[in-house]
Amino acid sequence: MIEYTPVFTLTVDDHVMIAHSLQDEFFGPAQQLHGATLAIHASFERQGLDEHGVVMDIGLASELLAQVLQPLRYQNLDEHPDFVNKLSTTEVVVQHVALRLAEALPQGHGLRAVEVEAEEHPRARARVRIELDPQR
Repeated sequence: MIEYTPVFTLTVDDHVMIAHSLQDEFFGPAQQLHGATLAIHASFERQGLDEHGVVMDIGLASELLAQVLQPLRYQNLDEHPDFVNKLSTTEVVVQHVALRLAEALPQGHGLRAVEVEAEEHPRARARVRIELDPQR
């Protein structure tokens, strides 16, 4: 018999409406100020389950994602203090959200990773994974 400890993932979804411009010739027409609605998927990963038989509470996961997205909602990221001197590409936005989620996790969370994906439209997505210290 193979012995193993399964790895579980819980994913919660939200969305955020932003405006931005990508000031580099590389981005063609996206250099102009434009709006975007990003569908955000935040995944929390744990080896095994906690004492309640879950990765983490779904309500808490949803609440943390909403709290992290709130300062970005309906904002022009060109003017947002967290994006000063940065191109606010989808990749940069997902990294920002993932880092804020990791910082917001409670002590003793037991998670081994947080992954955030943003869908710009049905055929384009960006994703980042941040490895965590489960002992934190």
